[in-house]
Amino acid sequence: MNMKKEDRNALLVLPILFVIGALFAYSGSQGSSKVAGYPLFGLLIGLAFLIQWVVFVPSYLKQTEKFFDLTGSLTYLSIIVLAVLFSTGVDARALLLAALVIIWALRLGTFLFSRIKRAGKDDRFDELKPSFFRFLNVWTIQGLWVTFTMAAALVAITSSTRQPLDAFAVIGLIVWGIGFAFEVIADAQKQAFSADPANKGKFIRSGLWARSRHPNYFGEIVLWVGVAIIALPVLQGWQWVALISPVFVALLLTRVSGVPLLEAKADKKWGGQKDYEAYKQATPVLIPRVK
Repeated sequence: MNMKKEDRNALLVLPILFVIGALFAYSGSQGSSKVAGYPLFGLLIGLAFLIQWVVFVPSYLKQTEKFFDLTGSLTYLSIIVLAVLFSTGVDARALLLAALVIIWALRLGTFLFSRIKRAGKDDRFDELKPSFFRFLNVWTIQGLWVTFTMAAALVAITSSTRQPLDAFAVIGLIVWGIGFAFEVIADAQKQAFSADPANKGKFIRSGLWARSRHPNYFGEIVLWVGVAIIALPVLQGWQWVALISPVFVALLLTRVSGVPLLEAKADKKWGGQKDYEAYKQATPVLIPRVK
């Protein structure tokens, strides 16, 4: 049986994703605490991918995506907890970073899992689930997403270099708090809007959504910038690659899977309607307007 073009492409992409993850694990392992002679940072990155592949197997067999988002959140929690437990000389900065990632992962994981439980499915996976390699790639990309997103926090937690809390920690915590508040409030406002039968078929343009068309994504980007600021004082050498964290989140959400997909979906649903077109013209895509 001939393999479909999409499956062949997915098969070619898989080793590329693996190589990217391996190179990143190697780069971030400089100055890392060690376990049995191996850098802890690299071991944890490998574990992040392994968790995705293990859960992929029953998910593919049962053709379900219900545990995709939950697995991502549990991966964050597992990796961060293990980083704290096995790192040498864990200090206040490491504990602060761990706490911020855990709070974020618990909140987002609970929110996403409850959302897909209510909806019953995520239509993004409809075409991917039947294909072994395409569906596997999605799970592998989630491993890469986890790796890149928490890179700054993970490098700082596992690093053998320690610095006491300073102005970077204070500023970073404030920035993280602003971003986290934006994300939580925006998600809650949209959830409440969608739950009201009177709003069926309508688009949200109240609360934070009156100031930005994607305030939750704005908050997501900002909170990871805050994490990177806190981590800055302990980065050295190749560990600076960890600053890819907020850049990766911003590029992914604004250029790949976040804003472009939702904007296209909204345009298809409400495009041409006078109130929707006026909303688009008056409301920034991402950065909230002050007035």
